[in-house]
Amino acid sequence: MERDSMRYEHVRKGIFRARPNRFAARVDIDGKEHMVHVKNTGRCRELLIPGATVLLEYHPDAKARGRKTEYSLVGVYKGKLLINMDSQAPNAAAREWLENGGFCRDTGWRPENIRREVTYGQSRFDLAFTVEGKPAFMEVKGVTLEWEGVALFPDAPTQRGVKHLEELTEAVENGFMAFVLFVIQMKGIHEFRPNEQMHKAFADALVRAREAGVKVLAYDCSVREDGFDVDQEVRCGF
Repeated sequence: MERDSMRYEHVRKGIFRARPNRFAARVDIDGKEHMVHVKNTGRCRELLIPGATVLLEYHPDAKARGRKTEYSLVGVYKGKLLINMDSQAPNAAAREWLENGGFCRDTGWRPENIRREVTYGQSRFDLAFTVEGKPAFMEVKGVTLEWEGVALFPDAPTQRGVKHLEELTEAVENGFMAFVLFVIQMKGIHEFRPNEQMHKAFADALVRAREAGVKVLAYDCSVREDGFDVDQEVRCGF
């Protein structure tokens, strides 16, 4: 069976020390401190704790490409649990999942004419495709927040996320199919829920969207140090 995968080259381990801003972190690599790029602008306060083991993608051509840093922080160990933190990876993984048959295998719908970054109304959705001749949009959300086996989204207020849900709801009302896919970037999860305590407006908008016909999907991932595979569907507990 084909697998959907995100893979990194030149992966190295380090020890997280501090995060001076959303885009950068100080990490010890082989006993030397480096400034690295953080590929997740979320808060991640429960993950990026001083002393945590992190995974970094090394860019040997950094200088030639004009990069400010040679490393990108893409993963972290929360105890024994390995979590991918790359906020750009879920979109690419979702497209591969669609293209390689995972979506069809689990839903029975075969997507065709898959495209990325498609504008509708005031939003730009991550993916668009057709299902049995009917146009469909899909918004993809990467999930890194976990509490006792429950995955939660968001980890910070996201008015942009609320707008996406409202636009998906409008799309359904106008005859389109619409999906929101939560890619949980870890294993060991038994349930997904919207993080009502963090952003009630998003949780309320997600409920309204589902009631209006937007299909809410949540999948965990089989995470390795060099990447991850979109794996199994997770129950939505709301």
